[in-house]
Amino acid sequence: MTWLDRVLVWAMPGYCSFCLAGAGDSPWCEQCLVGLPWHVSGCPVCSEPRPASVPSHVICGHCLKRRPDFDQSWVPFLYEDEIAQLIQRFKFNADRRAGQILLQLMVHAFDVQHGPEHVQAIVTADLHLSRARERGFDQTRWLGQRLAHALDLPLYRATRRRQTPTQRGLSRSARQRNVRHVYHVTSALPPCVLLLDDVMTTGATLDALSRACREKGAEHVTACAMARTPAGRAI
Repeated sequence: MTWLDRVLVWAMPGYCSFCLAGAGDSPWCEQCLVGLPWHVSGCPVCSEPRPASVPSHVICGHCLKRRPDFDQSWVPFLYEDEIAQLIQRFKFNADRRAGQILLQLMVHAFDVQHGPEHVQAIVTADLHLSRARERGFDQTRWLGQRLAHALDLPLYRATRRRQTPTQRGLSRSARQRNVRHVYHVTSALPPCVLLLDDVMTTGATLDALSRACREKGAEHVTACAMARTPAGRAI
């Protein structure tokens, strides 16, 4: 979408953010919604994408080898096409319009895909202050505040004990080492919590966050992200 297209979307409410066709009260038309890269088949633990022919209860090889700390995951989209573009604009360009569309898509997905049940709170992991300043805002906290409000759930935040190198481009094992023992939750948590991140690649960040949440009373942990990277692809 060009700069002019984005301006027109802002100026013309009721039009699809993807094709600019009439869209009523939603920021998308039905055709574009159906055509988004929905994540329809993945490991029940880490959501790694796999062929639809694999039974939904079968756990992937990565989780059999080293099961993450969280109990299950829920990720409605693949990190591809329009969703990847929205996340990149939101995450790296501080584009609140893109964030608002992603938020509404998440809430919609909770309704149509029957999101995780019995969740009592949402937990997000704060960016280190220096990285939040570099990007202009903390995108996960921004999304978490609004999703918690939309779902009528309390929001808890985990802080970072130290700054870490970016996860982008790191291998699975390097990602796990990079975030080990990095998160700290100060408040006691209810038994069932939902961990929220923007993109899930190997699940290392959410795994580390889950361990910090267990220390504060969480018993059943669901990892959640807007999108999952395809198998074998790191960002």
